[in-house]
Amino acid sequence: MVAAASPAARAGLSVGDELVSLDGRIPRDVIEYQQLVDGETLEIVVRRPGDEAERSLAVRKEAGEPLGAEVSSAVFDRVRTCDNHCAFCFIYQLPKGMRRSLYVKDDDYRLSFLYGNFTTLTRFTELDAERVITERLGPLFVSIHATDPEVRASMLRNPAGATSLRWLRVLLEAGIEVHGQVVVCPGVNDGPVLEDTMAGVLDEYPRLASVGVVPLGLSRYSDEPTMRLHTPAEAAAVCDALSQWQAIFARVLGRRMVFAADEYYLMAGRPFPAFGDYEGFPQHENGIGMARAFAAAFAGAGGGPGGVRHGFFAAVDGAPAAGYRAERAATTGTTGWPDAPVAVLTGVYGSRVLGPLLESHARHDVRLVTVENDYFGGNIGVAGLLTGADLARTLADQPEGHRYLLPDACLSGGRFLDGLTTADLPRPVEVVACDGRSLRDALDGPGALVEPVAVALGARRS
Repeated sequence: MVAAASPAARAGLSVGDELVSLDGRIPRDVIEYQQLVDGETLEIVVRRPGDEAERSLAVRKEAGEPLGAEVSSAVFDRVRTCDNHCAFCFIYQLPKGMRRSLYVKDDDYRLSFLYGNFTTLTRFTELDAERVITERLGPLFVSIHATDPEVRASMLRNPAGATSLRWLRVLLEAGIEVHGQVVVCPGVNDGPVLEDTMAGVLDEYPRLASVGVVPLGLSRYSDEPTMRLHTPAEAAAVCDALSQWQAIFARVLGRRMVFAADEYYLMAGRPFPAFGDYEGFPQHENGIGMARAFAAAFAGAGGGPGGVRHGFFAAVDGAPAAGYRAERAATTGTTGWPDAPVAVLTGVYGSRVLGPLLESHARHDVRLVTVENDYFGGNIGVAGLLTGADLARTLADQPEGHRYLLPDACLSGGRFLDGLTTADLPRPVEVVACDGRSLRDALDGPGALVEPVAVALGARRS
């Protein structure tokens, strides 16, 4: 994309031009690209489609003024793919026939910085550490899973897993903001192993900004015999253990540090922690504290999630909205009469959060429509993984003439994970930003919906 009347357009840059160099340098990624295009003058060398000769374009602009060109990829050399073989990796559990990009396993620290992807650091190098520290590329997001070297290497099915957390210590000692994650697999890294991991975090990585503890997502396509669902008792045990460790972290570090995913409280039948217990919701997009923040926003309370700045491409000039955090579908207006009955579409987990909220609303013609995730099966119940096929099946049995509200979290670039669009659904739907305030506004009447600030319960984990 080249914005009209922008410095890039005035210099003659066109859509489809292949970037060769900027001021004689070949940028490796959009991070370096943004740094190079920040000055007042710039020489861009491009190669135009069908033209073997290179062209040199001179750019003149105000210092700090955006160039006005969007590149096609966040990484220009090559995405660093993951060389782990985790039994719980969700990418191994995807059905065939989905978009090719969904099958790419990345373990690239640059995508961790840009998009909030989690990296295991098994492919991290000394040069990477030097760049991160020199350019202050944080926050970063690191998958820990276990601090015991043998357990971690076994979980990653990669000997490098036993030693790669040394880079986490290097980054933290250099003052880089890092958030950690532990995906808990029953019988593998729960119980005593989880206790040991929490002790390891306190002893070795106390500078971590936060640690999110999440259950593995298990689809019906998993062929790993050691992977199984949590029982309610096991989920309750995780909640109890983390509550005890929060008290320890608060006493030693002055902050709770570790937080359990909303799914754990739902599985255990436990109430969610208080709003203030999430300490700014540092792992909101990882499905931690979403329910509490959503309820507060629905009730009109301020002070929603802050903390981690997810979607960092939004602040980087020219970076594309690529990957699974791509721009969602634009929120839409009403599809029928404002006073028509309203149905709110959501997943299994979302229904348990939204049910009490909708019952408390003044409208009495609002109902909840729970969409079972047959596409993935297993324990996949988050709204963000709803597919067009499951929505179409559910909506086919719903009456015409009603308003159907659909969370934007299940759309990326206007498409569901299975490639369908809202036009493929048997009933018109209204796409609503997935935060409590937007849902309340949609229920209260027609009008402009606020921009999305949150995703539905859950996020892709690796």
